[in-house]
Amino acid sequence: MGERQVSLVDILADARVWKLKDASAAPARPVWSTGKSSLDARLPGGGWPTASLIEVLTDETGVGEVQLFLPALAACQRNVQDGREVPWLVWIAPPYEPYAPALAQQGIELGHLLVVRPSTATEALWAAEQALSSGVCAAVLLWLKGTDDRWLRRLKLAAEAGGSLGVLFRPERHRFESSPASLRMVMSRGEHEVRLDLLKVQGGRSGPVDLGAP
Repeated sequence: MGERQVSLVDILADARVWKLKDASAAPARPVWSTGKSSLDARLPGGGWPTASLIEVLTDETGVGEVQLFLPALAACQRNVQDGREVPWLVWIAPPYEPYAPALAQQGIELGHLLVVRPSTATEALWAAEQALSSGVCAAVLLWLKGTDDRWLRRLKLAAEAGGSLGVLFRPERHRFESSPASLRMVMSRGEHEVRLDLLKVQGGRSGPVDLGAP
């Protein structure tokens, strides 16, 4: 077993890692469609960039921040070819317990979804770095209240090394801080719909996005 895979096995062996099974390595892709043509049109290549770090800033959970990525996560597991293993999806320190039946209904392979509950922010960052660089994870979602630029750069390098999509959820107060993330966005609850504002898009266009558009 290669060195990269050993890192993921170490995470799987931790007692704080849960594998969802109780509901009813993928080929490289340049991008994964967001499922929203209005958003795809604003992103380089027409979708979420792989082998990169995305930063989502929001001051409340449950505004659709996870749902925004579910079409891509389901597609990356579904489109496995040439006898390759279904890639892993790793969620680290989510603020709620993922609802397995709803994820399965969206097309997520629960047998390859890990939920990691670290005790500290440092453990969460370490787990994210290991999973991103393992080479067997399609995407790693990480929730943190704050971190420094040094760790952000480590996460970005790990995502590039492992070919994974890294998604970091942080409070909106970090929007004015510098970040090495390839894509930064703010999500908030508007009067009638969720608002999405692209703050930084390498190779794309920043500004507000109408998520209500087809």
